[in-house]
Amino acid sequence: MFIPVLKRVFRHVRYRWVVVGVAFLVLSAALLLPNWSVLWQILTSNSLSLLTKLEFFISLYASITTNFTMLSAGYLLLISFLFGVNVALLTFYIRRRQEMTNSKHIHIASIGGFVSAFLGIGCAACGSVVLTAVFSLFGAGSLIALLPLHGVEFAFIGLISLLLSVYYIAKRVSDPLVCPAKL
Repeated sequence: MFIPVLKRVFRHVRYRWVVVGVAFLVLSAALLLPNWSVLWQILTSNSLSLLTKLEFFISLYASITTNFTMLSAGYLLLISFLFGVNVALLTFYIRRRQEMTNSKHIHIASIGGFVSAFLGIGCAACGSVVLTAVFSLFGAGSLIALLPLHGVEFAFIGLISLLLSVYYIAKRVSDPLVCPAKL
């Protein structure tokens, strides 16, 4: 059921582009948000050329090799990709049905998967970047250190939620558009 649905959806080039675009946006958010203040200073500086600003901006994407462990970089790439697949499948499903779905499972798994995955993004030095920033607002940043995997749990939860979401959406896409006949 799962592979035929993926083949049916991704034979259309536009859905492949949705995956690439959404995955790039998620990856960009994870790599650029921790460096937002430095990025803003560089981009608004009058003393640097446009080429230098562009080189710096692009160099922040290389931080995935230096600021992340192999495990966390792998999670980040996998979560970005799965979120793109999730959005593409949901777009296909909504277009196919021509109306918003009433399935609570799809919405909860999609939103929950993205939030959990986004909270679990982090590097070797600071753990879960987003969660640490949110917890530090309340003075609870050290609570992540008490977790057994130091915030990586959120990446696992997000990964599982995204996989469930992709499964639920693929299951809904494979459902017929009409109700079964009652005999």
